[in-house]
Amino acid sequence: MNFLAHIYLSGDNDNLKIGNFIADGIHGQPTKFHPEIQKGIMVHRAIDTYTDAHPIFRQGTKRLHANYHHYAGVIMDIFYDHFLAKNWNNYHAVPLADYAQDFYSLLNRNLSILPPRSLSSVQHMTEHNWLLSYASLEGIARTLAQMDYRTKHRSGMTTAINELQEFYTEYEAEFTVFFEDLKQHVIQKLSEL
Repeated sequence: MNFLAHIYLSGDNDNLKIGNFIADGIHGQPTKFHPEIQKGIMVHRAIDTYTDAHPIFRQGTKRLHANYHHYAGVIMDIFYDHFLAKNWNNYHAVPLADYAQDFYSLLNRNLSILPPRSLSSVQHMTEHNWLLSYASLEGIARTLAQMDYRTKHRSGMTTAINELQEFYTEYEAEFTVFFEDLKQHVIQKLSEL
């Protein structure tokens, strides 16, 4: 899952949100962080592991594998954030525009505890309102182009918008079922931590 899903799955706990947001930049045991931030990092890892192994997610990546190889999973993460953003009012009472601004404010209030890798994302994320942009196909196309640029155009992700449009109905239906499974998995994981 990409940024929006990780943040959403943290519920209303700000420290879990921070941990979930910074997790990709943290290696090993996150013992230097507040216990709830540590929990967010562990939940992020559990989400990624569960997602990568889920049969529905894997089915979606198969449509992408021939053209994008090992980037297929990254592309699927972005597609799934699109469907969460597009259907946001089915998942959360706070409008996505407000939710996104609240999250950006949370990050900016906590810059001093963010690792360098996460800090570099905050300005771009806020300035370009990434979380809200995921709701539109234009926003997803921009995100894919940015990811393609970051991989020095080795991934070819810019063209993945074509597969999203071609299989839009299938991806959306798969996301809806998968995300319910993932929400239950996160509830269980949180009860274990």
